[in-house]
Amino acid sequence: MRDLQSYQRILVIKHGALGDVVLAQGPFQAIRQAHPNARITLLTTAAFEGFLRNSGLFDEVWIDEKPKLWQLGTILKLKSRLRKGDFERVYDLQTSSRTNSYFKGFAKPKPEWSGIAPGCSHPHSNPGRGALHTIERQAEQLQMAGIDNIPAPDFSWAYRDITKYDLASSFALLVPGGSAHRPEKRWPAKKYAELANYLAANKVQPVLLGGAAEADVIGEIMSSCVQAVDLSGKTTLEEIASLGRLARLSVGNDTGPLHLIAAVNCPVTVLFSSASDPARARPRGRDVTVLRKSSLEELPLEEVIKTLQIEK
Repeated sequence: MRDLQSYQRILVIKHGALGDVVLAQGPFQAIRQAHPNARITLLTTAAFEGFLRNSGLFDEVWIDEKPKLWQLGTILKLKSRLRKGDFERVYDLQTSSRTNSYFKGFAKPKPEWSGIAPGCSHPHSNPGRGALHTIERQAEQLQMAGIDNIPAPDFSWAYRDITKYDLASSFALLVPGGSAHRPEKRWPAKKYAELANYLAANKVQPVLLGGAAEADVIGEIMSSCVQAVDLSGKTTLEEIASLGRLARLSVGNDTGPLHLIAAVNCPVTVLFSSASDPARARPRGRDVTVLRKSSLEELPLEEVIKTLQIEK
């Protein structure tokens, strides 16, 4: 196999969502370590352009607008840009039908390609890849392309000053939201409100994270717990990493921000229903506890509290 350090032009593809981007941090670092002298371009979506540019792992970040089939002009423009990139090797960490089509769009001789595109040079050929957790799946994919060492994710580049939020010295992050179209993945707001009051009674300040889609949930929690701090819609991804680094603990649903909080080694309790499989997509970090019920309506507050190691 060609010496990986001899490559000059590398393309990495990773679109998202947030949890997937966080889980790809170790592979991103491994690719940079394998190609220290290469010009590495990342193809991602607009939501993660600035965040991943700040990582310092990529020389360029291109935005993939993920055009629909009928947006032929945009599709052709992207494929032309990819061909003109003159890439020697591509690491497709998205491994979707869309990115497989990008492989087809390259003229011959095609670049070396790590992924699942039919006919690619370095296929991830494990037929059971779909059952693997994202971390193990991508590690195996890269191993088949000659990269053996996947380091622990390092998000120190994302840390920012969060003193402007004037939080207590002991605080906990609560992430009560998730995909608006997947309400079955959410623990009830009433339970989060009870948890917030429990934390406040034990001198741990509850800090709520989320976005516009969680406004009703967070409003319910805030109306029940006057000590809670609402940071929903106020934090950047860098600030979420920084909050996670300093928080005493975090509790949340199976949603992207919790992956980032776990990855900076905050003790995390993550709540799963039968709607998703923690074996394939749970957050990874130094201290992650998974609680799972068929329906999160069935998960009692006491079971969550037992994982927190907080005593009155």
